[in-house]
Amino acid sequence: SIHGTNPQNLIEKIIRSRIYASSYWKEHCFALTAETLVDKAMELKYIGGTYGGNKKPTPFICLLLKMLQIQPEKDIVLEFIRNDDYRYVRCLGAIYLRLTGTAVDIYKFLEPLYNDFRKIKVLDPNLGKALTSHVDEYIDKLLTEERACDTILPRVVSRQVLEDSGVLERRVSGLEEELKSDDEFEENSKEDNKHRSRSKSRSRSKERSSSKRHRSRSRDKDSHRHKRRSRSSRSRSRDRKRKSSRQKSSRSRSKDRDRRDRKDSGRSSRRENDDKRDRREKVYGKKRKRGDDGKEGEGEGGGLRDMNVKSMNELRANLGLPPLQ
Repeated sequence: SIHGTNPQNLIEKIIRSRIYASSYWKEHCFALTAETLVDKAMELKYIGGTYGGNKKPTPFICLLLKMLQIQPEKDIVLEFIRNDDYRYVRCLGAIYLRLTGTAVDIYKFLEPLYNDFRKIKVLDPNLGKALTSHVDEYIDKLLTEERACDTILPRVVSRQVLEDSGVLERRVSGLEEELKSDDEFEENSKEDNKHRSRSKSRSRSKERSSSKRHRSRSRDKDSHRHKRRSRSSRSRSRDRKRKSSRQKSSRSRSKDRDRRDRKDSGRSSRRENDDKRDRREKVYGKKRKRGDDGKEGEGEGGGLRDMNVKSMNELRANLGLPPLQ
């Protein structure tokens, strides 16, 4: 007996009677043993309890009732569960262990099936159609819900109680490892981002410092240029002032020279005029003296002229020319 009763009683009486009356039970499950039951399980196409308006049983629940009837050994059931080639054989062994096994065996052998993500077909009792599901979803339903395949599942002690009592070790799921790896990846990414942000901030600070240095250098250059320009402008203004002062001084000097030259020219012209006057006066004085002397000697000169005229007339008469008057 299992759980203090006949294992066939784990399935409700109404469903059992319909299974016994079904053609599949009569034709395929009549003389099955633990060895030949595997061949029938390999022929399964879907999972389900009953379907349709008449609550017709499926081959899956018929084979489950046959296993409860023949009660195979635990090793055979574990071989069903460990079978990786036929997923429906695994599902049949899993529900049988869930109905007949202890809490420790259930958690120990069914929880590893959470890593089986293969697709399976589950018959919808209302629609009568097979819907797509996965093995891990079916195992989760066996461990968390009260009914599966129109069968009431026995109650199981909570895993937390078994862990507290030390019967079971703490379960480490693959999702936790993935989450840890994701957390580590996120931490690494955060550290990388921090490092990148630090490097960026450093590069920005370097760029800012370099820009500040460049700005300061440019400002220094500008200030030096401004100073140079101011100095050059000052020197230019000084040169201009000097040139202007020089020009003014040269102009004043040229003016002074012109004035001096004018004065000198005026003096020289005055001197020349005086000299000319003196010369004129001297010349006029001599002429006057000569005129006085000429007047005094007119008597003598007149006699000579008369002598000359007479001699000329004699010559002209000899030549046959008229005499001079």
